[in-house]
Amino acid sequence: MKTLNHYVAIYKEQLSKGDILIAYNELVKFVMKLRTNCIKNLSDEYVFTGILHGYMDYTYFYYSNDFLKSKKLKLGLVLNHLEMRFEIWLLGNTIKIQKSYWELLRDSKWNKGRNEMPTYAVLEAIIEDTPDFDNLPVLAEKIEKKLLDVSTEIVETVSELG
Repeated sequence: MKTLNHYVAIYKEQLSKGDILIAYNELVKFVMKLRTNCIKNLSDEYVFTGILHGYMDYTYFYYSNDFLKSKKLKLGLVLNHLEMRFEIWLLGNTIKIQKSYWELLRDSKWNKGRNEMPTYAVLEAIIEDTPDFDNLPVLAEKIEKKLLDVSTEIVETVSELG
């Protein structure tokens, strides 16, 4: 079994090369810009929170509207660093709420093929599977449009549940 010192040495070596630091910082900046664009363009429909950083695995921000809040739900735009893709997550304010909505949405198109609830969310909708980071303005526009379209669809689906 490898020790923590072993992993830290590898981590330090990789950071010293600089590439990981540059990539991570640029990815976080891009998600911050996405959030700013969403606030400018979608604030009539949603309220957006600040950027949250996972353990180098996810960078995300939450957003919600009055309807979702009344159901104790929220959405998240997530950059999944491990899969290097953008996703929208539907989340409950508590685990109990998440589990109840999981039961209601387990057969939805977003949960097809899943036997278990996702680790952190009720559902995870992939909105950009192969992002082109060499053209950030086009990528941002694409993500913002998909965010609005998929979020609207998720809200409508939840609304139909009653």
